[in-house]
Parts: sequence; structure tokens; C-alpha cells
Amino acid sequence: MTVERASDRPPAPVPAYAEIAAQLRDRIIAGEFRPGDRLPIEPELSAEHGVSRSTVREALRLLASQNLITTTRGVAGGSFVAYPQPDQITEYLATSLNLLALDTQITVDQLLEIREMLEVPAAGLAAVRGTAEGRAELRGSLFDPSTLDPAEIFAPNRHFHAVLLKLAGNPFLEVVTQPVFRVLNERFLRENAPTRFWYGVDHDHRAILDRIEAGDEAGAREACHAHLENLRETYTTIDRTRLAGSRPGPPGH
Repeated sequence: MTVERASDRPPAPVPAYAEIAAQLRDRIIAGEFRPGDRLPIEPELSAEHGVSRSTVREALRLLASQNLITTTRGVAGGSFVAYPQPDQITEYLATSLNLLALDTQITVDQLLEIREMLEVPAAGLAAVRGTAEGRAELRGSLFDPSTLDPAEIFAPNRHFHAVLLKLAGNPFLEVVTQPVFRVLNERFLRENAPTRFWYGVDHDHRAILDRIEAGDEAGAREACHAHLENLRETYTTIDRTRLAGSRPGPPGH
């Protein structure tokens, strides 16, 4: 008996509304329609693609769900190309990375490698480009582990790294780095890291801050690299425990 594999099956046909959405998405990405531009109205799109207006509306709803367009009603209404929002992009990337981490297609080591590639240079840029206000905000995000319980530590820890990325002065860096940081922390550290771990984090944060306040680019990079290396053991231990718990036990257990 031959068992049909999923890879042997022909791909399912793409719905008409999805094809239209893909074509419009390509035109937006290519710059034919720019942020704020109004898309052709429904009757025009319906005639252009030879489909019903309900199919066009479904395609527009799909694009809206992907935050590519916004739709308004009224005389001056219509569908307009959305202005990109960094928070939305970050949220989408974080959700996708979380799904990959759930399916174990991406490992803690891989996430840490990406974070090192991005955040270590960011620390150097923060030392060079950071403003007095930004440095003050970074210092204000420090925390004393002895005064907080683990549930309260998570927020200031995340805030420290968010401010660090902002100090680098490159918004694209914030958009692509924040999702990696969020997945590592929300999936692996929250409720899992031992109390002693946070004392090491506090020590490392203060070392990074000292180098940034001194305007020491190389020193800031070195301190950030050391911080990420110090995190590695805890992250990998938590990940091994997580994976061991997800494996089915022997029969009868």
C-alpha cells in the first residue's frame, strides 16, 4: 500500500481574493501605490480582475488585516495605503518568531546569535550617539533585584534594552531587534529565571551604562557582548528543560 505524502499532493488552488490581494500587495511594495495613496475603487478593481465586488472586498479585508491598507467610509472614503507603524511591524515579527520557537525550528542559540549581531553594535552606537536625556532614561531603567520579585523585574529589564536600542539612533535597528529580544525573554525568562540570574543582569546593565556614559564605543560593545554571553547558560538551561518537558514520556507514564 502506497501512502501519499503531503509533499506529493498538488498545491491547493489559491482563492481569487487571495490572488488579488497578492497582486495589490506587490504593487504597494513596488511603490506604485505609496503610503497615503488611495487604491482604485471597488468597481474598478472588480472590472480589472474580472471578479465580483464581494471578492474585491474580501481581498481588501485581507490587506487591512495585514496592516497594509486602511479603509474608511463616506464620500471621501476608500482604501488607502497605510503609513508603516514600527510597533505593528515589531509585533508581527515577534509573533512569527514565537511560532517558530514553539515549533522548535529556531533555537535559543540561533536567537542569541541574531541578538549579538544586532545589539552589540547598537551598544557601541549608543555610546557615540546617545543624548544626555537618553542616558538619563537608561540609568532610570536600572533595577535593584533585592527590592523586586521576579514578576516585577521583567518590565524594567525589557525597558533597559528598549532604551539602549533607541539610543543607537536607528529606528530600523529597533524594529528588527526588539522582536528577537521579546521572544527570548517572554518565552524563556518570564517565570523561569532563578533569582540569582537577575543580580548578574543588574551588574551587566550597570557595566554597559558606564561605558555608554563614558562615550566608550569599544567598551560598550565589549560590555554588551559579555552580557549576552552571561545570559547564554541560563537561556540554554531553560530551553533544555522546556524541550525535555515537551517530549512524551515512555508508555505507562
